[in-house]
Amino acid sequence: MDLVTEDNITELAVDRWATAHDPRTAELLSALVRHLHDFAREVRLTEAEWMAAMRWLTRTGQISDDRREEFILASDVLGLSMLVVQMNNRLDPAATPATVLGPFHIDGSPERGYGDDMSDGLHGTPLYVHGTVRDLDGKPVADAVLDVWQADTDGRYESQVVTDEARLRAKYTSRADGEYCLRTVAPLGYAIPMDGPVGELVARTDISHFRPAHVHFLIAVEGYEPLITHLFREGAQYLDSDVVFGTKQELVVPFVEHEPGPAPGGGHCDVPFLVAEYDFVLQPTAR
Repeated sequence: MDLVTEDNITELAVDRWATAHDPRTAELLSALVRHLHDFAREVRLTEAEWMAAMRWLTRTGQISDDRREEFILASDVLGLSMLVVQMNNRLDPAATPATVLGPFHIDGSPERGYGDDMSDGLHGTPLYVHGTVRDLDGKPVADAVLDVWQADTDGRYESQVVTDEARLRAKYTSRADGEYCLRTVAPLGYAIPMDGPVGELVARTDISHFRPAHVHFLIAVEGYEPLITHLFREGAQYLDSDVVFGTKQELVVPFVEHEPGPAPGGGHCDVPFLVAEYDFVLQPTAR
């Protein structure tokens, strides 16, 4: 029988977890044990610090629900989410880059028609986003579903307000010519939730807890790799200090000011509005 010592506990734990029935699970858990033990040794982790971490994890779980994903937020601010995105989306340089999903996506958004308004009269400057969904060769991609969501002009997502209806989220479908068009309100930069365990950690640092103004997109269509990305407003604050590391220069677009009058999608706007034009380029599914 091997008695447990500081020198052999890592090897013993790795051997145990290597017995996982699924090979990939065995690989993941064995590596996790090694890295956790290496971390504890490197920083000479104290028992008090270990207990503080356990309590932090417990509170992170307790504050999470189907509307608030505090663990995803933790992954985001630690840069892990964006690292995983980068490793798993090695796209053609001509394809639209991917970014983080974030903790505020909600499944089952209502379907909207070409040029329809997903803001439903919420306060804010009207914003039209339009362009084409196409492939690497420039050919239009029809029937691509664009799942769109964003924060309001106070920086709050639907999951952060009391409502029983879909709020600033919708699904649009590209036409036969690949074109899409949606109307919403211009988002503002906002702070991540600072009232939970993640916010408590960030508050102990000089890290900016703000995200630049953006609109989220999840684009899916048969034959192409799914794309999770953002469009950021050119000139917005926090572009160079995005707390979740999600900003990419290729996704920064101008929001052009327009006087009242004809608007994209064949509509008409009675007040000054903004227009962002962007072509999403999808990569074919790997065969």
